[in-house]
Amino acid sequence: MRNLRTLAFDADDTLWHNERFFKLTQQRFAELLGDYADPEDLGQRLMEAERRNLGRYGFGVKGFTLSMIETALDVTEHRAPGQVIRELLDAGREMLTHPVELLPHARETIEALAESHYLMLVTKGDLLHQERKLAQSGLGNFFDGVEVVSDKTWPVYARIFEHVPGGAAGAMMVGNSMKSDVVPAIEAGGWGVFVPHELEWDFEKAETPGSARYRHIADLGELPQLVETIG
Repeated sequence: MRNLRTLAFDADDTLWHNERFFKLTQQRFAELLGDYADPEDLGQRLMEAERRNLGRYGFGVKGFTLSMIETALDVTEHRAPGQVIRELLDAGREMLTHPVELLPHARETIEALAESHYLMLVTKGDLLHQERKLAQSGLGNFFDGVEVVSDKTWPVYARIFEHVPGGAAGAMMVGNSMKSDVVPAIEAGGWGVFVPHELEWDFEKAETPGSARYRHIADLGELPQLVETIG
């Protein structure tokens, strides 16, 4: 009997690029509002708006776009030109329709592990957007289950792992967020594998867990060997 029977993967910045498009849009946001505030202040105020709005809008492009508009209105004291608001809406729309760009080793790793394990995609964000990205990625047929959740906490993972082969003890979550992918999966009784991405959203930072079920790999190309080692 294998120690690992279920492998769950995060999507954004684990299988395909995501944060780079947020960063590019934030640069455009700073350019549009450069007459009203300096980039550092704008970035801080945008982050504060995103944090305030997570409970209302959740994670994803739509909430980010609304937070940009809110921040634009705040820094201009509600005098933001209509053209600026239009460009922010267009930027959000462009993010929603941008082609999916897989990260190195994503396809070959998923394809190889699908032959021996039950694979799941566990991601948060807007349902329609995540479904579109999965379809465009060409990886959809390799996954036995897909969960798009509003947030990733240990009770969420406990619920998901309860219904997969091997249960929590035989499940591994792989992702680029220590806060959302690794720590809560371990707290739910599973394994957590951190795959760093060059860009990291401040909201997703957390301390490295001191657990025997924690692993760190440089990229997805190292995952099959790690899975084989654990057995």
